[in-house]
Amino acid sequence: MATPLSHPQRRPPLLRQAIKIRRRKARDVQDPLPRTVQEVEPPSHHFSPEERALLYEEALYTVLHRLGQPEPNHVSEASELLRYLQEAFHLEPEEHAQMLQQVRQLEKPMFFLKATVKQAKGILGKDVSGFSDPYCLLGIEQGVGVSTGSPGARRRQKAVVRDMLPEEQTHRTQVIPQTLNPVWDETFILEFKDIASASFHLDMWDLDTVESVRQKLGELTDLHGLRRILKEVRKDKGQDDFLGNLVLRLQDLRSREDQWFPLEPCTETYPDRGQCHLQFQFIHKRRATRASRSQPSYTVHLHLLQQLVSHEVTRHQAGSTSWDGSLSPQAATILFLHATQKDLSDFHQSMAQWLAYSRLYQSLEFPSSCLLHPITSIEYQWIQGRLKEEQLEELATSFSCLLTYGLSLIRRFRSVFPLSVADSPARLQSLLRVLVQMCKMKAFGELCPDSPPLPQLVTEALRSGTVEWFHLKQQHHQPMVQGLLEAGKALLSLVQDVTGDLHQCQRTWNKIFHNALKIDLFPLAFLELQWLVAKRVQDHTATVGELVSPEMGESLFQIYVSLKEFCRLSPSPAERDGVLALDGFHRWFQPAIPSWLQKTYSVALARVQRAVQMDELVPLGELTKHSTSAVDLSTCFAQISQTAQQLDWPDPEEAFMITVKFVEDTCRLALVYCSLIKARARELSAGQKDQGQAANMLCVVVNDMEQLRLVIGRLPTQLAWEALERRVGAVLEQGQLQHTLHAQLQGALAGLGHEIRTGVRTLAEQLEVGIAKHIQKLLSVRESILPEDAIVPLMKFLEVELCYMNTNLVQENFNSLLALLWTHTLTVLAEAAATQRNSPLASNRLKIVLQNLEVCFHAEGCGLPPEALHTATFQALSRDLTLQEASSRQLIQKYFCSRLEQQAGTPSEELGVVTLKASYLTSEQKLRVELLSASGLLPLDSNGSSDPFVQLTLEPRHLFPELAPRETQKHKKDLHPLFDETFEFLVPAEPCQKEGACLLLTVLDHDTLGADDLEGEAFLPLHSVPGLPGDEGPGEVPQTRLPLTYPAPNGDPILQLLENRKGDREAQAFVRLRRQRAKQAAQHLPRPGR
Repeated sequence: MATPLSHPQRRPPLLRQAIKIRRRKARDVQDPLPRTVQEVEPPSHHFSPEERALLYEEALYTVLHRLGQPEPNHVSEASELLRYLQEAFHLEPEEHAQMLQQVRQLEKPMFFLKATVKQAKGILGKDVSGFSDPYCLLGIEQGVGVSTGSPGARRRQKAVVRDMLPEEQTHRTQVIPQTLNPVWDETFILEFKDIASASFHLDMWDLDTVESVRQKLGELTDLHGLRRILKEVRKDKGQDDFLGNLVLRLQDLRSREDQWFPLEPCTETYPDRGQCHLQFQFIHKRRATRASRSQPSYTVHLHLLQQLVSHEVTRHQAGSTSWDGSLSPQAATILFLHATQKDLSDFHQSMAQWLAYSRLYQSLEFPSSCLLHPITSIEYQWIQGRLKEEQLEELATSFSCLLTYGLSLIRRFRSVFPLSVADSPARLQSLLRVLVQMCKMKAFGELCPDSPPLPQLVTEALRSGTVEWFHLKQQHHQPMVQGLLEAGKALLSLVQDVTGDLHQCQRTWNKIFHNALKIDLFPLAFLELQWLVAKRVQDHTATVGELVSPEMGESLFQIYVSLKEFCRLSPSPAERDGVLALDGFHRWFQPAIPSWLQKTYSVALARVQRAVQMDELVPLGELTKHSTSAVDLSTCFAQISQTAQQLDWPDPEEAFMITVKFVEDTCRLALVYCSLIKARARELSAGQKDQGQAANMLCVVVNDMEQLRLVIGRLPTQLAWEALERRVGAVLEQGQLQHTLHAQLQGALAGLGHEIRTGVRTLAEQLEVGIAKHIQKLLSVRESILPEDAIVPLMKFLEVELCYMNTNLVQENFNSLLALLWTHTLTVLAEAAATQRNSPLASNRLKIVLQNLEVCFHAEGCGLPPEALHTATFQALSRDLTLQEASSRQLIQKYFCSRLEQQAGTPSEELGVVTLKASYLTSEQKLRVELLSASGLLPLDSNGSSDPFVQLTLEPRHLFPELAPRETQKHKKDLHPLFDETFEFLVPAEPCQKEGACLLLTVLDHDTLGADDLEGEAFLPLHSVPGLPGDEGPGEVPQTRLPLTYPAPNGDPILQLLENRKGDREAQAFVRLRRQRAKQAAQHLPRPGR
C-alpha cells in the first residue's frame, strides 16, 4: 500500500547532550595531543572475509534485479558489471560463479515504483471562472500492454484509472482549487509484479461541486463562462471534468526519471491539455540478501561505496596515476542502482560518500579535493534530526578522525608534501581547504562543539612539527665518527638545511597557509628554529675553545657564513617577540678571525704562484692583451673581496681592523705578483734567440701589471669603504680610515706604476735606438733627394714598430710608450738640429721630420693629445728649425719683425721718445716722413747734455737697395730737440707691405773726436703707414710717438745664426752693424731709478 513519505524529527536536546558526554568520556580515556584534536584511529578500509562476502552478495543481487532503462553514461550490460565486481572484490572465477549461482537462487525482492506528482502547468480551465480544481488519480495496471505506437493510435478512454483499476490500487492527490498550474509534490509507492507488462496510469480531473445557477452566474466573467454554464446544465450534477491522462510503460522508464510529460486528451476538441511534472524511482523491498536483512540500507551502501572506491584508487595507483575522484562507469552504475533500489536520500548518499572518502583518504593516497563535494552536499542538506544517534556519532567521529589526520599531515608537511614533487603545494592547499570547509560546517559545529579553532590547531601543529623536523634533521646529520671536525660538518649541514627550509617557507608555504588560515608560517618557523640552531652553534663553538686550527677555522667560517644567511631571513621586529637567540652570534666566532685571515692570504698566495708558474705570457686574444695569470689574479682578488663581504663583521672597530688586514694582504699579493711575473718572463726569454718574442713577452708583462692596477683600484668599491667609514665614524678618529686604508692603497698603486713605467721604459729604449739611427741617416742623405723622400725609412720604421706595440699593449701602456718615445725623439731632433745650425737644407729636412712625427704620434686622435705633443721642447725645436732653414735675408726680415714686436711691447719711455708723422703718397709713390721732435733723451756727454741727431733708414736693406739713409740737423746740448724736418723716399708700395719692412729711426749723440754715441732706436712698421693700398686715404696724418729701445743685451739667436754663416757678406755686414749698436747700447744702459 502506498503511503506519503514523512520527514524525520530533529534529535531531542537530551540525546545531543548524551552524545556530547559520551564523546568527552572517550577523549578522557585516550591520550590527546597537546592543544590539538584527539588522536582517533581511523577505521580500516579493509573488510573481513565475511563482510566482503555479504557485500559481494548485495552487489550481485543489485545487478541481477536491475529495473528500468540505463542512464546515458551508465553501463547497460549486466555481464560487464559482474566482471567489474569480480575484479573489485578480488574473487577467483570459481568463487565468483558459485556466489553468482547462490544469488540467483535467492528470492526476488518486491518491486515498487516510487512516483512523485510534482506539479502541472497549462491545464484546461473547466470552471466558469476560467480555472479548474485539479486532482490526479494514479496507479499501475498489471498484465495489460500499451501500444508502442504514437499516443493517438491507442484508443483513449475516460476514467481509465477509475474504471480499470481496483479502488485499493488507485491513489489520489489533493485537490488544488482554482488554478491552471497546480503544485502537489506528493509521493506514492506503487507495487508491481512484472515490469515488462506493467504500465503507469495518471488521470487529471477537475473537481465539480454542486452549485446553484445563481452562484455560477455570479462567477460569470465572459462569453466562455456562459458556454460552460450551458454545458454543465446538460451534465449530470456532481460529475468531475476530465482534464487529461498519461499512460507510460514501466520498462520504458529509467531507474530514476524526472521530467515533464504532456497530458493526452480524450477528444480532439482541446488537443493541448498541458503538462505534468513527474518523478519516478524503481525501488526494492524485502530484499533477500543477508546484508539487507541484518543492516540498515545506509550502512550497506556506505560499505559498498568504500569497497568500490578503494578498488578505484588502488587500480590507478597500479597504473602509476593518481585518482582524480571520478568513478568508472561500472562503479558509478552499481552505486547508482544500489542507492536507487534501497531508496537512499541524496543526503544519506552524500553522508555515505563523505564517510567513505574521509576514511579512505587516511589510508590511501588520492586528492583531498574529492572530499569537497560531499562536504558541500552535507552542508546544503543538513538537518540534524534526520540522522539516528549512531549515524550522528559516526559522522562526529569522521570529523574528528579527519581533523586529527589532517593535522598530522600538516605537522609533517615538509615530508608529506615535498617540493620535489610538482603538485605538492596544490595538494597541501587542497587539504587546508577541506579542513577549513569542514570546520565551517553546521554539522561540525553541532557535533564537535568543543573543538578549538582550526587556526589554533594548525599553528600548534606547525610549531610542534617544526621542532620534530629539526630533531629528525639533527639525527640524520649525526656523524658516524665523533670529532670536532665531523661535528662541525654535521652542524654546517644542519644549518644549511634549516636555511633552505626557511627559504621554502618564505617563498611557497607561507602564502598557502596565509591564504587559507591567515597563519604566517615563516615567522613562526624562524622563531622556533633560531633557538634550536643557536643552542647547537653556541655549544659547538664553546667546545672548540680559543685555539683554532686552520682546518677548524675553515669549518667555523662556513658555519659563520651559513648563520649570516640564516639571520638575513629574520622577520621584521613587528613579527617577532623580543630578542632573538642569534643576536650577537658573531662574538662566538671571535677566536677564529686570525685563522680566517691567514687562511685567506695563504690560499690567495698559493693560487698566485700557481697561476704565474703556468702562464706562458701569451695574450688571451686580440681584444684581451693580458695573459692567463692576470685573469687568475683578478679572480683571486675577487674571492678575497667575497670573503670580506661574507665576513661583514658587525663590530665597527673590529671590522675596520679586518679591512685593514685584507687591504694589506691584497697589496702585498700585488707586489709579489709583479716579482713573480718578471721572473717568469726572464725564465721564458732566457732561451729565446728571437728578440721580437722577448719584446712580446715584455708587452704581456706590462699589460698584466696594468690589469693588476685596475683590479687594485677597485678595492674601495669591493670592500665597501664608504659604508665602513659611515659605520666607524663614531669609533675612529677623523681621517684615520683615509690615512690608513688609502695610504696602503696608494703605496701599492705607486709601486705598480713604477713597475709599469720601468717595463714601458725598457720597450721604449729598444725603439729609441732605431729612431736615432734613422735620423742620423736622414742627415747624411744627398742633397739631391727631396726631404719628403728622405724621411720615408724613418716613417716606415715607426709604422711597423708602433703597430706592433699597439697590437701587444693595452691602450694605457701604449700611450705611456708613445709619450716616452715622443720625448726621446724630440731630444734626438734637438741634438741633430744643434749640429746643423749652419745648414738650412738639413734644418729643412729636420723640420719636415718633426711635422710628420707630430702627425704620426697624434694618429688622428688615437695617439697622444695635442697638449702632450706640444711641449716646451717641441715648441723651442720648431722655432729653432724654422729659423735655421731660413735664408739670410729671411732671417734679417725676421730680426726686424722681432724688433717691431719689441717696439710694440715697450710702454716705457725711459730712453726717450721720437714724434713723427708718416704717410704714403700713392700717386707719386713716395713715402713722406715728418720728423717733429725728440724728448727725454739720455745725457751722453760729460757736460750733462747731448748733441742729438736722427738717422732715417728703410729696412731691411735688400728690400730698399736704392735708398740711402737720411739724417737730420744736429742740435747742440739739447735733450729735447725740435727737428721739424720732412723727408721723402721714392719707393714702390709693394716692398713696404712685406714682412719686417720698417722705418728705422736711430737717435745718435754727435761726437767731434770719436764715434757717435747711441741714444736709442725706434721702429715704425711700414704696412701701417696711412696711404698704402688697403688703407684709407691720407686725410689728416696722425702723429706717431715711438719710445726708443736698445738691442737685447744677451744677443739675438737670429744674429747668432747669421754670424755663423761666414761666407755670406750681406749677413756678416748686417751682424757687424747690429753688434755695434748692441755694444753702444751696453755702454749707456740707464741706471735703476732714472
